[in-house]
Amino acid sequence: MSPAAHLHEDRLFPAEPGVRAVARALYSQVRDLPIVSPHGHTDPRWFSQNAPFENPAALFLAPDHYLFRMLYSQGVALDALGVPSRRGVSRTDPRSAWRLFAEHIHLFRGTPSSIWLNHVLVEVFGITDRLDARSADAIYDTIDAALKTEAFRPRALFDRFNIELLATTESPVDTLDHHHAIAASPWGGRVVTAYRPDAVIDADHEDFFDALERFGEITGEDTMRWQGYLAAHRQRRVDFMAAGATSTDHGHPTAATADLDPGAAEALFDRVVTGKADAAETELFRAQMLTEMAAMSLEDGLVMQIHPGSFRNHNAALFASHGRDKGADIPVATDYVRALQPLLNRFGNEPDFGLIVFTLDETSYARELAPMAGHYPAMKLGPAWWFHDSPEGMMRFREQTTETAGFYNTVGFNDDTRAFLSIPARHDMARRVDCAFLARLVAEHRLTEDDAADLAADLACNLAKRAYKLDAPN
Repeated sequence: MSPAAHLHEDRLFPAEPGVRAVARALYSQVRDLPIVSPHGHTDPRWFSQNAPFENPAALFLAPDHYLFRMLYSQGVALDALGVPSRRGVSRTDPRSAWRLFAEHIHLFRGTPSSIWLNHVLVEVFGITDRLDARSADAIYDTIDAALKTEAFRPRALFDRFNIELLATTESPVDTLDHHHAIAASPWGGRVVTAYRPDAVIDADHEDFFDALERFGEITGEDTMRWQGYLAAHRQRRVDFMAAGATSTDHGHPTAATADLDPGAAEALFDRVVTGKADAAETELFRAQMLTEMAAMSLEDGLVMQIHPGSFRNHNAALFASHGRDKGADIPVATDYVRALQPLLNRFGNEPDFGLIVFTLDETSYARELAPMAGHYPAMKLGPAWWFHDSPEGMMRFREQTTETAGFYNTVGFNDDTRAFLSIPARHDMARRVDCAFLARLVAEHRLTEDDAADLAADLACNLAKRAYKLDAPN
């Protein structure tokens, strides 16, 4: 028999009893607040079709690069885990993939993935045995049986998780059919989209030219001409807003922005779309398009998100075999002060423009991002992201940004996940860490308990609603 699974009520709270008591009290006031998830990558198909999830391996392993990247780092092949490749959906037996996962569960000791996974097993499925090689089949059967019931269909879980809003992310060449189907259904869950135009902005993207052609077909604009290309973006942004979007999302390699005069911007675009642009010009085009997107956000009100600093698809062989988003995106050092100045010079003081900046480079928090967010009215800091959405990363974020930017130049928490069942686990972890941080300030007499309680609720969901303009449905 496997040891019992257990979620300690005081997990992630301070060890000192007095401070822990304050953290407990704060957490008790926010633990059941609704989840606002304004930035993520779950599949809208789940909520439009409301079909049962296929099996435990397809639900837990296939979409979650946090899990399979760790296993891959220890020599476990992605194909053996059922992760889709460029050949299509895996034909690996899902039970075999689950057993392999369970045999390697020790690799996650002490990681945030372990916290999320245990939360899901205990809180969502009521599983009392710890997952390991001995319990793998029994736990697989328990989950598989649950997934066949109405209570574990996507919409029922969405409601059970107390999700007030969930944003997915689509490209300009997505039809948004699943979002339209959700809106037309009698279900009351609020699932919205976000405009992610990287595929038609980044000329280094392998699908750039095909996406540009599709962009023109969808919009009826001549996307090989500068004015037609900009008009296509404006049209699609309107379409996305009709599907509930309140934000755009930009995952560029760097934070570089540019502010070229119209003639120079058009000439640069011509070089890009004719395949004549070199690496420097491709980067300059991405930089110019961030400023163009900011100008459109000022026009239409969509909040702009930038999350640069990732060397995408670092593992060339894995990219060739399995494609994007397979755990091989690696952080790089990122400049923000000089990079964002062209955009902020134009729009940083605009009261109707909202810019949320994320980073994978923690060294930039105290030195660059917090001072900038603590000055520019338009700019807010996104929460700890990717490798830093861990207890230590979240705590470092608060420690490095609060003294300069305060709490109200940040936007609360978002989970940025493809793994649907981990959403409540991630938000619970963020609430616990924030309550632990606030409790320390109370214990040091830097904050009253009343102020800490207000802050805990703001960090849990209110700041996200405000920053992403989510207070009322579109």
